[in-house]
Amino acid sequence: MSITAPLMRTWFYACTVADVPANGGVCVKYGDTQIALFHFARRGEWYATQNLCPHRRQMALSRGMIGSQDGEPKVACPFHKKTFSLSDGRCLSDDQECSLQTYPVKVEQDRIYIGVDVEE
Repeated sequence: MSITAPLMRTWFYACTVADVPANGGVCVKYGDTQIALFHFARRGEWYATQNLCPHRRQMALSRGMIGSQDGEPKVACPFHKKTFSLSDGRCLSDDQECSLQTYPVKVEQDRIYIGVDVEE
């Protein structure tokens, strides 16, 4: 039996609102982790996911196109067009085995913060 350390949410400063194109994304780093940050301006919402495409294993999701599918915010990988929910990371295409890690985002005074869970 292994004991895992409890996780604690920490918020890191990613960038300013002006650094992210409306209805587009950018890649930010937290340590060695690449995170895709999206400003879905048409919905007035912000989302963050892993930048690594789980299908082709390429760091590319921040360059994907965002949109909606049946009201669900989504991103399409720029290489193979598989789509993923920006809300919970599940695959919206035919391959249900792929999913994305998602991160909470908050905006305070035009500064973007992303929440990551780290061991205490």
